[in-house]
Amino acid sequence: MFFLFKIITDRAILLVLLARGTLKMDRCIRFENVSKSKNGHSILKNMTMTIPGSLFFALLGPSGCGKTTLLRLICGLETVDSGKIFLGNKEITNTPIHKRPINMIFQNYALFPHLTVFDNIGYSLSIKKVSKEVIREKVLKLAKAFHLEKQLHRKPSMLSGGQQQRVSIARAIIEGPEVLLLDEPLAALDFKLREKLLIELIDLQDQLEMTFIYVTHDQEEALTVADKMAILNPQGKLAQMGTPKEIYEFPDSRFVAEFVGSTNILEGTVTKTEVSDINLSTLLGNFSLDEKKTAPWLKNGARALLTIRPEKILITKKKNKDFSNFLEGVVVSIIYTGRSTFYEVLVGNTKIKVFEQNDEHVEKEEIDYDDQVFLYWQKENTLALEGV
Repeated sequence: MFFLFKIITDRAILLVLLARGTLKMDRCIRFENVSKSKNGHSILKNMTMTIPGSLFFALLGPSGCGKTTLLRLICGLETVDSGKIFLGNKEITNTPIHKRPINMIFQNYALFPHLTVFDNIGYSLSIKKVSKEVIREKVLKLAKAFHLEKQLHRKPSMLSGGQQQRVSIARAIIEGPEVLLLDEPLAALDFKLREKLLIELIDLQDQLEMTFIYVTHDQEEALTVADKMAILNPQGKLAQMGTPKEIYEFPDSRFVAEFVGSTNILEGTVTKTEVSDINLSTLLGNFSLDEKKTAPWLKNGARALLTIRPEKILITKKKNKDFSNFLEGVVVSIIYTGRSTFYEVLVGNTKIKVFEQNDEHVEKEEIDYDDQVFLYWQKENTLALEGV
């Protein structure tokens, strides 16, 4: 999906520069019953969560759910109302910001407009009275690693968005922090540049092996960069944590299923619970569920939600007996994007979303508006969620 672009041309540069051996890579960030309010409005309430160390961790959630507030609490820009924050086994709840081995990259990069690229990158070392020789050595090594050698004497206003982002990252890692916080750092960039820089960030984290905590509201970004991720709901509570695959394939709730990617959801009732034959009855019909995905609450008569991802559905005008589940409807919407085609199929009064990957090496069936079509999927791709 993305093309590979390597930002680090010489691994040894960063190994020497940051002295990785001195970093305690096994450290994690832990929240214990953390609450935070602003202007009488609760942002986070009794948040308990452990962010694993040395991984690329993504925080995903709708606007206003507390993602940025979590970052600001971690780095010390804001204080908790109650609860505790730990870095490894050390509590940092009240540790001053300058004593935390944590740096943050903001959405607008927060570069000093009156300073050159060289001075921006070396700023944190200069205020700590590090010798000019050491600063020069480290800045030049980072500039080479980030392909910024020719921009060192320019001001931020003379740089492209991608160059500004690289300067911001270089400035943030020059001291070798244990944790790097990234608050929607690519939000202001165009699509192609965002694709390239995502790969750069993934590669950088892999090389440094420090903890990256990446905040975004973009599901595709989160799924792309994360080793693990957490989903916050609109109330600022942890909805689910896991690998991108776990969260996408096995959402815990309707909110997660609908927020992360696209899905189809039907309300229904469990009508049969034999080990080899579990059915969900909905207004559009009865559908089989894989017995391996059963849960204790899947009892006869229980209310449930059926969720099926659009890409798991085969759309065709031909009958097929090789699938566990099917629907029949009329095509009412077609969106062609080049790499894929999205369909909406009206079944009764319900629109079912279907995603089809376009492959030039495979002969594709022609499907048009108002065509009568069949929708097929296997029971292994049907997931039941508790409640309605």
